[in-house]
Amino acid sequence: MPNIEPVREFIFTDHALTEMARREISQSDVRNVLANPEQMELVREGRAVYQAKLEMSQPPKTYVVRVFVDIDRIPPHVVTVYRTSKIEKYWR
Repeated sequence: MPNIEPVREFIFTDHALTEMARREISQSDVRNVLANPEQMELVREGRAVYQAKLEMSQPPKTYVVRVFVDIDRIPPHVVTVYRTSKIEKYWR
């Protein structure tokens, strides 16, 4: 796994904003994952997935929030975001 470098400046694509609204993931949660990633993985050249465990929902439950970022652009583009409760599947 490559070194984790926080992403502080980025833009959201329209697709990412639509999916975040549909999946009830806030912009602040995404900013938190990108600024404080627990893990990062290159999924292909120019695209990385940043992830962190967050407590969400009521009652609180731990999810892995995965943020896909095109890192070959300036500023980087957040492409899509989702959360999953399948921690063991995605946590390395």
